[in-house]
Amino acid sequence: MTMKFNEILSTLPAIDHLAALELFDGDQLLARIENKPGSAGSVKVYHALYQEFDALNADAAAKGLLLYAEHTQDAIAFPGKHPNIDRLLALAEDDSFRDTDRALSMKLVG
Repeated sequence: MTMKFNEILSTLPAIDHLAALELFDGDQLLARIENKPGSAGSVKVYHALYQEFDALNADAAAKGLLLYAEHTQDAIAFPGKHPNIDRLLALAEDDSFRDTDRALSMKLVG
């Protein structure tokens, strides 16, 4: 049986100490995900990816898509509805992030 997103979230590391998580491509800030209702689940997923991979590359993105569970299919069906998942979908499909050292860096904001 496949776990649902809320079940997966309960297995991920705590994010109570974070106000937000920022994503960078080099020095350019691409996104800031706030730890607040509506995006706290994404902070939890991206934080778990940060702990495992230290950055976002194609492998980290693929793992993130698994963590988002049923929401990944919804993001595929409705592009733009889930921007934090859309970002992972784009990274997973971008050859410049596969089998290279290229990755987006993440900064934890306390």
